[in-house]
Amino acid sequence: MKRRTLLQSVSAAAFLPSLPGAAGEAGEETAPDADAVYELRIYHVVPGKVDELLARFRDHTRKIFDRHGMKSVAYWTPVDDPQKGNTLIYILQHPSRAAADANWNSFKDDAEWKSVKAKSEENGKLVEKIDSTFMSLTDFSPRLRS
Repeated sequence: MKRRTLLQSVSAAAFLPSLPGAAGEAGEETAPDADAVYELRIYHVVPGKVDELLARFRDHTRKIFDRHGMKSVAYWTPVDDPQKGNTLIYILQHPSRAAADANWNSFKDDAEWKSVKAKSEENGKLVEKIDSTFMSLTDFSPRLRS
């Protein structure tokens, strides 16, 4: 590609310096809405079922979360024992604590979710226990990317 064509295809904003407090400063994004809450969820998985649970999240659950206003921040699996191979940890972002309750209620009533859950658990439950903690960012926390 010619240099001129490349430069024409790049937005002019890419060459403008960031304004103080603007998104992108020092690799940080602007702060989310002050009412936003983050939900830390830890799934204690039935032994031998972690791959099935990960597939359910990869293939279905995340898309259904999106439809119900539940923004996925990140998903993790532990690399050390005793949690290795039997734990899924993730964080969701909700616009507010009240919205989180409404989001979960609509998610639980979703026909696709009910079908996906039932099909994935035909040979038994995938999760033994779920821990959920709602959190807000501190004033000194690095901002999370949108």
